[in-house]
Amino acid sequence: MAIKRVLSLFFVLACLAFGITASNADSIINKKATPPAVDHSVLLSIYGTDWLDVGDTQQSSHIPTANNSATKDRYELTRHYVPVVINDEVMTYIKYFQGPGKRFFSKWLERSAHYLPMIKSILAENGLPEDLVYLALIESGFSPHARSRANAVGIWQFMVWTGRHSGLRTDWWIDERKDPELATWAASRHLSRLYNRFGSWYLAAASYNAGEGRVSRAMKKSGSDDFWVITRKNKKTLKRETRDYVPKYLAAMLIAKDPEKYGLKKLDYDKPIAYDKVVVSRPTDIRIIAQAAETSVKEIKRLNPALLRWFTPPDYKDFEIKIPAGRTESFEKKLARIAPTDMIRFHRHKIRKGESLYVIGRKYGTPIRPIMYLNNLKKASLIRAGSTLVVPVRSKSKSTPRIIQAALPSEGTHQVKSGDTLWSITRRYGMTMNELLRINNIRKNGIIKPGQLLLLREAAASSPQKITSIK
Repeated sequence: MAIKRVLSLFFVLACLAFGITASNADSIINKKATPPAVDHSVLLSIYGTDWLDVGDTQQSSHIPTANNSATKDRYELTRHYVPVVINDEVMTYIKYFQGPGKRFFSKWLERSAHYLPMIKSILAENGLPEDLVYLALIESGFSPHARSRANAVGIWQFMVWTGRHSGLRTDWWIDERKDPELATWAASRHLSRLYNRFGSWYLAAASYNAGEGRVSRAMKKSGSDDFWVITRKNKKTLKRETRDYVPKYLAAMLIAKDPEKYGLKKLDYDKPIAYDKVVVSRPTDIRIIAQAAETSVKEIKRLNPALLRWFTPPDYKDFEIKIPAGRTESFEKKLARIAPTDMIRFHRHKIRKGESLYVIGRKYGTPIRPIMYLNNLKKASLIRAGSTLVVPVRSKSKSTPRIIQAALPSEGTHQVKSGDTLWSITRRYGMTMNELLRINNIRKNGIIKPGQLLLLREAAASSPQKITSIK
């Protein structure tokens, strides 16, 4: 018993120190723990007798496979409600969240209030049970920046490929898995598809955790579509994390609905998140956005956790930036008064002999990656003296090297669209091919890609303009 107590304490401290996500919180659960007393009258008042099953549930949540009207009615009914089961597995997690896990679980509950209204609204709009919101509670503790050991990210813990399949963009510029709103829409689509396949929220949740293929194989091996039967018969097919996923979810949901009843008192809940969304049609420095929104850069970053860089993505049409609620009108007016060249300053830099991208990036305070992207460079070594690079520089940057440089007017650029060719661009703007290639440092037979920014003419050499404050 002493060893188990030490392990429990070590686990809780590790979670707090290193930010281990909720999905890993089951590594030291004692499955033989004696369940605490539960007031079932509270559960009955919340769910009613139709959805509460106390005790062993090998048959209780089973959905018949026969194609009859009763099965179809059950399928349609359970689509809008998550059945609640209380058994030994669920009770073990209730006790854990009341005991060793109480401290970090309380923190998750306090943070949950920040996102609950928004997430429930999206789930309802997709015709899904609002109680699915508590999957995010055990996945990430409602932290947009949560990252698992497997590199699942965000409050819904999407892997890169699953997120992209669900419509979330993940690249060097932006990671929409970190956007609570976009990720919730993606999770809603994913969960809906899983339910349509399995006809059970328990199996859909297990598939969300382990993958459809693994759950399907476990169902086939056990000869059942009852989650509890499957998990008890397939301890080798399904990992412990997946076998415990639904019990942990049900325990978290029960406590979250009545935390005081389970000993979690005096919680200091966060305020519900509120923001306006405004379209930003061109790459813009977040400091300019903060200034126009009359707020801090820190607040803009908090509202837009998906942004990975200091400006909005250069190849994202009609990107929506989130600003404090109620400021759209004033924001749009102030942003309209800012010169396009002040939103992000681009410089044309003539490469000197011996210069590398690293040296050039340090001169402008710009990472190598955006320089490579804007100049269509596949390798950092593919630059040569005498060529010209387009370098993005932060607005009001202190780095203004005395070398060949020019502001890049918005009307002097073209963002490559799908289907564009170098020939079609020259025809559109009345340029020669050699001129377009020379200005943009593109070799003959070079390749352009959608989203790439091309210069259309030589910009007049000038010193960067100073940005005046917005009033």
